[in-house]
Parts: sequence; C-alpha cells; structure tokens
Amino acid sequence: MPDDKATQKRLYPLPGYNFQVTVDSDSASFVEVSGLASEYETVTYRHGFSRWEGEDVTRFPKRGHGTVTLKKGVMRGGSFLSQWLSADPPSARTLAISLCDEAGAPVVVWHVKEAIPVKLSAPGFDVNTTQVAIETVDLLTSGISVEYL
Repeated sequence: MPDDKATQKRLYPLPGYNFQVTVDSDSASFVEVSGLASEYETVTYRHGFSRWEGEDVTRFPKRGHGTVTLKKGVMRGGSFLSQWLSADPPSARTLAISLCDEAGAPVVVWHVKEAIPVKLSAPGFDVNTTQVAIETVDLLTSGISVEYL
C-alpha cells in the first residue's frame, strides 16, 4: 500500500538548492554555503608528576568549529561582504541558514553564532568562459547549532 502524501512529504529528503541565508535578520542571496560543521577535538593533559608516578594521560573533549564559506555573485556597487570585511575590526554577526521545503518555508535552520569574516576571495577571470563571477568569503564562527522546525 503506497504512503499518503503527508508521509511522503515527511520522509522524502529535502533538496539542497532551496535555502535562505539571513545575516543579522537581513536576507542575503548566496549561490553556495559550505562548512556548516561542529566537531570535537581532543586536548591531551599530562600532570606534572608523570615522570615519577608513571604515564597518566587525561584527554578532554574540546568543541571546535570549522570555517563557514559563503559564495555570492559579484554585483555592481559591491556587496555588504566587502564592507563587513573592510571594517577594522570586523564585527561579529549572527547567521541563520535555512533549508526550505518546496513552498519556501524553513524546515531546518543552522544558527551560526558570532561569525567574523577572515578572508574575501575575488573570482578568477578567464576569457574562455561565460560563467558568472563569484566572490567567496570565509567566516570564523564561535558556534553552530541546528534547529528542526
């Protein structure tokens, strides 16, 4: 017996092309978002008397966050990305990356806390291609959380 539409909608994976990016409650258009990762690193600790008392190693988990990469088409008049990066020092901003359903409603939201731009890359230029010029910005984050709506 086939599943009803509600069950199919709930169980079918969402396409990765339908997403929205919000920077400090302002909507922004990007062609690609990558690096939404949160992981644990291991910090190794040896106490000061390990030479005499034997090897006693303790490992502590430490949450690490990767670099979030945003890609955007270059527009006339520049973009807020270059203005954000040129500030001295650049301010930390909050991002929300929403994966949306076919109606455009957010289904999963990745909240990126205290994002600071660390690198802005200009596009490559080639006379043999007709591709759109894409600039890339790398953001250092202090935390990423996921919210399922």
